[in-house]
Amino acid sequence: MSNPIKKLLGQTAIYGLPSILGRLLNFLLVPLYLLVFKHPSDYGVVSELYAWVAFLVVFLSFGMETAFFRFLQNKEDKNAVFANSFLTVIGVNVLFFLLLLTFNQNIADALLFSDHNEYIILLGAIVCVDATSALPLAKLRAEEKAAKFATIQSISIVVNISLNLILMLFFFNNDRPEEGVIFILSANLFSSLVKPIFLYKDFINIKYKFNPKLAREMLLYALPLMIGGLAGIVNETIDRILIVHLLYDGKTAVSLLKAKAEVGIFSACYKLSMLITILIQAYRYAAEPFFFAQLKNEDKNKIYSKVMNYFVASVCAVFLLVSLNIDLIKIFFIPNEAYWIGLKVVPILLIANVFLGVYFNQSIWYKLSNQTKFGAYIAVSGAFLTIAINWIFIPKYGYMASAWATLIVYAFQMIASYFLGQKYYPIKYNLRKFFLYLFSAILLFFVSKSFVFDEGSVLKFVVNNSIVLIYLGLIWFIEKPSVSKS
Repeated sequence: MSNPIKKLLGQTAIYGLPSILGRLLNFLLVPLYLLVFKHPSDYGVVSELYAWVAFLVVFLSFGMETAFFRFLQNKEDKNAVFANSFLTVIGVNVLFFLLLLTFNQNIADALLFSDHNEYIILLGAIVCVDATSALPLAKLRAEEKAAKFATIQSISIVVNISLNLILMLFFFNNDRPEEGVIFILSANLFSSLVKPIFLYKDFINIKYKFNPKLAREMLLYALPLMIGGLAGIVNETIDRILIVHLLYDGKTAVSLLKAKAEVGIFSACYKLSMLITILIQAYRYAAEPFFFAQLKNEDKNKIYSKVMNYFVASVCAVFLLVSLNIDLIKIFFIPNEAYWIGLKVVPILLIANVFLGVYFNQSIWYKLSNQTKFGAYIAVSGAFLTIAINWIFIPKYGYMASAWATLIVYAFQMIASYFLGQKYYPIKYNLRKFFLYLFSAILLFFVSKSFVFDEGSVLKFVVNNSIVLIYLGLIWFIEKPSVSKS
C-alpha cells in the first residue's frame, strides 16, 4: 500500500505548483508597482481594492468547494453533486453582478472611490468570473486531473503577468496613477477569463436539473463554511479597509492621501509574510481532498498528527528564512525606501501566518464530523476580535495595530479550534513537537537579533543563515526516524 503522507506531498507539489508560481510571480509584480507608482497612496488604492476582491470571492463561491468534496464521498450520483453546487454558485453570481451594475456609483461613493466607479465594475467582473470557475477547477482536483488543472492555472498566471508587464512598462503614465489601477484590474480580468474558456465544457454541458433537496443539504453544510470563510477574510484583509476609513478625517484630500499611503506601506510589507501564505495555499489544494480521502483509514488520526508535525516544521523554517534575511529581501522586493519604515511588521505577520496554517490543519475535525458550525463560530469570533482591536488601536498606532491584531486573532483561533476539536473529534496531536518547533524558531530569531552587525554585511548574512541551517538540522534530527519508518 502506498504511503499516504508521500501521496500528500506529491499532490501538494502538483496542485500547488501553479499556485506557488502564480503567487511568487504576482509577488514579483509588487516591486514593479512600487517603482512605477510615485506615492505609496497609489499602491494603497490597489491594495484596498484587492481586499474587497478577497472578501467577495469567498462570499460568491459560497463554501461550495468544500461541500462538493464532502458530498462526493457519500452520494452515488456524482454528476448531481457537481451540477447542484455549480448552479447554486452561478445563480448567486448572476444576481450579484446585476445588482452591482445597477448600484455601482453608490458603491463607489461608499468606498471613497466616487470618481472611479469603473473600478467597482471591473472588480465585480473579476470576482464573478473567479467564483464561477472555482467549482469546475475543484472538479478537476476531485478527478485527479492534475495536468489539466496545472495547465489552466499556469496559463492564467502567464496572461496576468504578461499583461501587467506590457501595460505598466509601456503604456502607463505615472502622472495618471488611476490608469495604472485600471491596467492592473483589466489584466486580472483577462487572466481570470482564461479559466472558463478552458473549462467551457463544464458550462455548456451542465445538466440544468436542479435537485432542491440535495441543494438544501449542500447549502446547510456550506453556509457555516461560507460564514467562516468571510470571517477569515475579515481577519486577513479588513485592516486595509479600516486603516483608510479610520485615519481619514472625512474632510481633506490630504488626510485621505495619507490614509491610503499607510495602507500602501502596510500592504507592501505584508507581502513579505505572504511567503508562508503561499506555502499554505499550495498545501491547501492537496490537503483538503487528501484529508477527506482518509475517512475510512483506521490510522487516519496518526496521519493527521504526522502531517501537522511536518507542516509546523516547514512554516517555522520559512519564518526564520524570511525574517533573518529581511535586509537583503527588501532591496529586491521593496525597492522604494519610502516603504521600509513598515518592515517591523514582517516578523509579527510571519508568526501570525504560522498560527493560521496550524488552524487550517486543525479545521479538518469539524469538516470530517459535519460540525462546520464550529468553524463559523471560531471565525466569526475572530472577526469580531479583529475589528475590535483595529477599531480601538488604529487611530493611535496605525498599521502596527493591524499587525498585532492579526497575530492575536490567529493565535486565538488556533487555540479555540484545538480545545473544541479535542472535545468533539479528538485527534492526538504531538504538542511537544509543536512547541519545540515554534519556540525554537522564535528563540533563534531573537538570538540573531542579539548580534550587532553592520546592515547588509556579509558576516550578518552568514551568521543568520547558519542559524536557519541549525534549525533545519534540528528538524531533520527529530523527524528522520519518523520518515524512515514511513
